[in-house]
Amino acid sequence: MMRLVDSHCHLDVAEFAGDLPQTLVRGREAGISAFVVPAIAFAGWPGLAALAAAEPDVQPAYGLHPVFLAEHRDAHLDALSAWLARPECVAVGECGLDFFMPGLDAAHQEAVFVEHIRQAKAFGKPLIIHARKATERVIRLLRQHGPATGVVHSYSGSLEQARQLADMGFLFGIGGPITYPRSSRLQAIVRAMPLTRLLLETDAPDQPMCGEQGRRNEPAKLAKVLQALAELRGQDPADIAAATTANAERLFGFAA
Repeated sequence: MMRLVDSHCHLDVAEFAGDLPQTLVRGREAGISAFVVPAIAFAGWPGLAALAAAEPDVQPAYGLHPVFLAEHRDAHLDALSAWLARPECVAVGECGLDFFMPGLDAAHQEAVFVEHIRQAKAFGKPLIIHARKATERVIRLLRQHGPATGVVHSYSGSLEQARQLADMGFLFGIGGPITYPRSSRLQAIVRAMPLTRLLLETDAPDQPMCGEQGRRNEPAKLAKVLQALAELRGQDPADIAAATTANAERLFGFAA
């Protein structure tokens, strides 16, 4: 069986509370050997740490998601360094900017994101970045406050922006959106980018595959992302699996 890494899934959220053990089993049966789980708010960090302690293939990251800006406090940023120092932590995030959701203060988002960049540099850990309608601003802040490396999850910027980010050392999380026929721009980017810059992800429970709208997504669906990516690039799925797994291991520093 091909070894896969789901480089972005939220197994610690309420949608999986009722059947998390079964969800993990299905993922493992689908070939997933590591689940990277980025936190979204301070309140979830202890539960995520407990999940990682119980399930060694769960690889946690700690951070403050921009969409949940109203929940974040200065004290949470103050506490971040202690959590990043924990041995189970593989990355900083989920963090970044969201200029799509209404009511989110841009200046506040940027201040929080810059602190994540600073902490990533201090601890030598990769960033897991959320950038929605904000890719250009993310690039500017990374140039200003970096250097840093990491992954832009569910990439939705342009090809030129992708090339700029790749030159800075960033990878791109590719998930369910590439399975939709209307995602022609993303599909073109996926075909153009070097395979060394791509990671597979589900963003479970969000971003379901084409034809599964309205259903809960889960890591076992990663095989559909793999197949779609292989078809788009005209490559053997086994080669895609091997390369993206190696990319994840190299970026996050674990052996899947």
